[in-house]
Amino acid sequence: MTGSMLVYDPTALSQIEIQYSQYTLKSLRGAVVGFIDNAKPNFQYLVDDLADLLIRNYGVANIVRRRKHTASMPADEAVFEELSTQCDLVIAGSGD
Repeated sequence: MTGSMLVYDPTALSQIEIQYSQYTLKSLRGAVVGFIDNAKPNFQYLVDDLADLLIRNYGVANIVRRRKHTASMPADEAVFEELSTQCDLVIAGSGD
């Protein structure tokens, strides 16, 4: 049997989601994407592949990479400040 099903998400948006919903990207074309590497092995290989894919297939203008000192500690506040001023989207990642 084939058909379609309409599913509603019953969860409400949090105040933070409402506040930041105005920043939703309409497209990746021309965007600057940042990556925060959590300092685990192999993440840099994933970022390299993702960066290439984002630029080649989605028109991303630039990639900014920053690496944490260690996986068990948060990134420095300066990293967040820098990425928030330079990037349209930031992806925090994990490797292994």
